[in-house]
Amino acid sequence: MTDARAPQELVVTMLGSYLRPRAERSVWAGGLVTLLGELGFSEGAARIALARLVHRELLHRRKDGRRVHYTLTDRATSLLEDGDRRIFALGRQRTEPGEWTLLWHNVPEDRRPERERLVRRLRFLGFGTLGDGIWLTPHDREADVVALLGELGIERHAALLRGGLAAALDPATLIRRAWDLEELGRRYTEFVQRFRGLGTGRDGLPLDDPAAFGVRTTLTHAFRQFPMFDPELPGALVAPPTSRAEAVRLFDDLYAALAEPAQRHFDEVTKP
Repeated sequence: MTDARAPQELVVTMLGSYLRPRAERSVWAGGLVTLLGELGFSEGAARIALARLVHRELLHRRKDGRRVHYTLTDRATSLLEDGDRRIFALGRQRTEPGEWTLLWHNVPEDRRPERERLVRRLRFLGFGTLGDGIWLTPHDREADVVALLGELGIERHAALLRGGLAAALDPATLIRRAWDLEELGRRYTEFVQRFRGLGTGRDGLPLDDPAAFGVRTTLTHAFRQFPMFDPELPGALVAPPTSRAEAVRLFDDLYAALAEPAQRHFDEVTKP
């Protein structure tokens, strides 16, 4: 993994999947480092990732004697809740043509952190870009975008419109400009090829707890990326992405089947 943010985002995936569901909302730092090691990251990379998540105000750090513990901040909890709504709805309902949302922004260079956060959230909401600060989605996202602009304090640098596509013009050019649907189909196909058959070990036996944790965590982390690329375009405009339905079924099945052993392993390694 070459993305410097990869271990940070993987920590967020782990905490969203295993910390939020349990009553004890504090997690031992050493346990998180161990789990990241199981997933292929060095101790140094793991500790840097945790420090950066504190700096991004996604984790709160607390010392208890010689041990360090982390809890999710309110901002992290809110982002995870939004993320769950997206990934557990993705590809599960028919999308009909309706109102589109178009955002134009011109966030100045001295507000680069806010601009970067805006772009990440827009992509997660299914927006594609036409360039020059113009973003659009085939859904009514007015409430989401207005709240996001307010949170970032950049309302005066943006304008928001809602409306429909002109029936007299073929939308294909617009869609191809905003989204790479061939690449999206390839990603879904690769997801299916990667995780198909990983719900059991050799000879069809159940996975042990560490293996179940590894599969379920990487599965969830991989599936969480799809909202960044899939605008869920109405079927009347374009056919659904290749392998999306199979990817959704595979995710749902493995996420549920591996939940108990994966949670046991997380709790055992990270208990305060």
